[in-house]
Amino acid sequence: MKKRIVYPIIAVVLLLSTVSFKSDFFEIAKQVEIFTTMFKELNMNYVDETNPAELMDTAIKAMLDDLDPYTKYWNEQDVEASKIRNAGEYTGIGASIKTIKDKIIIIEPYKDYPADKAGLRAGDEIIQIGDIKVSDFKDDAGELLKGASGTKVDITYNRQGETKKTILEREEIEVDAVPFYTVLDDNTGYIVLSKFNNKASSETIAALKDVKAKGATKIILDLRGNPGGLLSEAINVTNIFVPKGELITTTKSVVKKYNKSYTTKKEPVDIQIPLVVLVNGRSASASEIVAGSIQDLDRGVVIGARSFGKGLVQRPKKLTYGTQLKITISRYYTPSGRCIQALDYWNRDKDNKAVRIDEQDFKAFKTKNGRTVYDGGGIQPDIELETSKFSKITTALLKSNAIFEYSTKYYYSHQLNNSSDFNFTNDDYQDFKKFVKQSDFNFETETEKSFKKSLEVAKREKFDAEIEETYKTLIASINTSKQKALDIHKNEIVALLTDEIIKRYFYREGLYNYYVTHNPEIAKSQEILNNKSKYESILK
Repeated sequence: MKKRIVYPIIAVVLLLSTVSFKSDFFEIAKQVEIFTTMFKELNMNYVDETNPAELMDTAIKAMLDDLDPYTKYWNEQDVEASKIRNAGEYTGIGASIKTIKDKIIIIEPYKDYPADKAGLRAGDEIIQIGDIKVSDFKDDAGELLKGASGTKVDITYNRQGETKKTILEREEIEVDAVPFYTVLDDNTGYIVLSKFNNKASSETIAALKDVKAKGATKIILDLRGNPGGLLSEAINVTNIFVPKGELITTTKSVVKKYNKSYTTKKEPVDIQIPLVVLVNGRSASASEIVAGSIQDLDRGVVIGARSFGKGLVQRPKKLTYGTQLKITISRYYTPSGRCIQALDYWNRDKDNKAVRIDEQDFKAFKTKNGRTVYDGGGIQPDIELETSKFSKITTALLKSNAIFEYSTKYYYSHQLNNSSDFNFTNDDYQDFKKFVKQSDFNFETETEKSFKKSLEVAKREKFDAEIEETYKTLIASINTSKQKALDIHKNEIVALLTDEIIKRYFYREGLYNYYVTHNPEIAKSQEILNNKSKYESILK
């Protein structure tokens, strides 16, 4: 029986969408025809039965991966998920999850939602949902946890080597843009803005008015870890603190219709109250628009660490069968003209990795008051703190889940009844270092990479026997240095361990309550806000 021929119509749409109307029409048509013909021949003549859908999925992803990490093809489920993220509410189990190979890891259960009520904890590994084993499910197993409000599902999971079962009842989950706010002892209002969904500005306004009614005379707006979201809400949040008609951001592209300027459209809530904005390496996109405009307009002091540097603008383009292409259309710029984007995906290095602007090539710009600020990607704070920074080894620890997994170990071996009693001791840190050494954590330095390449060249040139021992000695020295790096960057690593551990016992709300009395960024913010002359001198 002949194999069914599937014509890749979606590839045509994607290619046309990707190039828009910038390129030569003949070249577009030529490449689409080549691809279509190739796909047809492959489907008809390959030695084994092919799966056209999987082949096309691979082709689409490979094509887009060569551009930037944010240009993505969305199937129907992805489109719905995007709507849910922006709406700030969905039906589910009320937990942050991560799918790894044959299991689903609970990253964070939300207090008083289904996962929490059913007894699930961070670190639990879901291995079966109803009658379906996660390892047997070829698609995204997280989809099995979704369903109508009120429906129940049996869950089988592993915890610390023991298999357990529970029953979840799904319900409506409301995702707050502002999960926490309070008034500190010195009449400083502390507001956490964790995401830019369509409730971001309204919830920030409500929080601001409430803390002011309770006596707040100065404000800390915490954008640390905020991954961004809606551009319109970034404008609206900034508008709370700056006058109507102020330029907040511009977008620039080779496609002229995407070159736009975005200004505030509403009357502000308070343009006088002293303001500090907190950012770190996980503050991205919309967070950087807010922080960058507050800094450029000299409206407040930015404290923390350089933000992520996600300054590429995406727009969804509708395709056939309910799918979409989320395509990068332009770059964000702050009011002073700084480009927020940190990595250059179009001029890669010899290893095909995106390059970052060298610090010596940073360009200077002027704020509204004439202060000098620099580009280089992301927002550079007015005051940098070590505890906010992420070194390369810290980033590697996060990516390897070493901090997450150690926090799970800590939770099941320590009692903690009050967050104010928490103290991550030096003995605890030594235990963490031992845990890292025994784990499969692997952090390769740039020096190691260079040495490996040199050894490969030496092998080709037949010099490897002469330098093999020297190479081994150098690598041993580097491994010793990597262990020392855990001590050098202890403060930032302990800060992340503290965050993860406190959440295990007292949820995210408990973490924010811990912050107000223990967090160095908040303490520094209060110090600046309580010193009027210092605050004003920074902004001059």
